[in-house]
Amino acid sequence: MLAKYMSRSAILLGLFALVGTGIVAVIFTSTEERIAAAERAFMLRSLHAVIPSTMHDNDIFTDMISVTSPELLGTTENVPVFRARKNGNPVALAIIPVAPEGYVGPIKLLVAISVDGTVLGVRVLSHRETPGLGDGIEEKRTDWILGFDGHSLSNPEGKGWRVRRDGGKFDQFTGATITPRAVVKAVHNALKYFERNRDRLFQQPSSIKTEIKTETKTEPAKN
Repeated sequence: MLAKYMSRSAILLGLFALVGTGIVAVIFTSTEERIAAAERAFMLRSLHAVIPSTMHDNDIFTDMISVTSPELLGTTENVPVFRARKNGNPVALAIIPVAPEGYVGPIKLLVAISVDGTVLGVRVLSHRETPGLGDGIEEKRTDWILGFDGHSLSNPEGKGWRVRRDGGKFDQFTGATITPRAVVKAVHNALKYFERNRDRLFQQPSSIKTEIKTETKTEPAKN
C-alpha cells in the first residue's frame, strides 16, 4: 500500500514538474523577442545620444564588428564597435570599453569617437559604484561625464589625461577619486586603441561574429 502511494506521489510530482517547465518555456519564448527589442532600443538611444542620427545615414546598430584588446579596452571579452557613415564615408564610431578599476567593480562605458580622433561623447552603460559618491559618473546624476566631449589624445596631452588630484585636467568627485580616475583612464585607453587601429576598424566588413585581434604597443612608464 505504501509503495503504491509513493509511486502515485512520484507520478504527480513528475507531472507538476513537467507542467511547470512547460509554463516557464512558454513565458520565456513569449518574452524573448520583447527583451531583445528593449535591449536594441536602449542601445540605439545610447548610440544616438553620443552620435546624433543627423551625423550618419547608415544603420549604426548593424554596422558592427567585435574586437579584442585586454590591455586597452579593459576586458578579455569581445568588445562591440558600432560604425557611423555618411554617404559611405566613415564619420565616427562608438566602442564599449570597460574600466576594470572601479571602486566597487568594472564600469562599462560607451565612448564615441569621430574619425579625426575627437571624443564625441561618453556614457556609462553599467556600474556598481557607491550611490551618492561614485554614481556621479551617470549623466542623470551630474554632468561630469560630459566633460570628455571635444577632447582627444592631444587635448590634453600625456599626463593631462588624469584627474586633477593626480595632476591632470579632469575633475574628481568630493570624497570619491577612484571612480573618476578609472573612467578617465578607460576613455584615454579607448582613444589610444582607436588611434592605433583606426583604418582597420572602419574597413573591416560588418559582422557580429567578426573579431579583430590587434597588437598593442606597450608605452614606457613616465615618471
